[in-house]
Amino acid sequence: MARRLLGACCVLLAAILLVAAAAASARADGESGIRQPSGEYRGRKVGARTEVRDVERDGEVQELGRFSVAEYNRRHVGGGERLEFGRVVAAQRQVVSGLKYYLRVAAAAENGGGERVFDAVVVVKPWLESRTLLRFAPAAPK
Repeated sequence: MARRLLGACCVLLAAILLVAAAAASARADGESGIRQPSGEYRGRKVGARTEVRDVERDGEVQELGRFSVAEYNRRHVGGGERLEFGRVVAAQRQVVSGLKYYLRVAAAAENGGGERVFDAVVVVKPWLESRTLLRFAPAAPK
């Protein structure tokens, strides 16, 4: 009985050493043992912000900019100047519990003021068909 137990322990130890040696060899060859996804996601962290390309032609992003200005106007009835949507000039997208958009929106005062730039944050939950404006404020000067 003791011989069987000793033999089983030796086989288990040999298997562990074989796996450890294979892993060390793979690391020495430059592989980390964890496969990275290919394509545009290489090097990105889950939940990191990503730039939205070709913002001017992205209909969804432009609609979210229009929504953010309309929501701002709705919340500030009688409490300030109303804005007129111009365009979204830059955007980032982040996967959260839904999609979080960081928008740079150009808008002008309805009473004829010049165009100004605002930062907006909008969360979209497509499965609930909801979108929520979290923040809308003048952009900080660069």
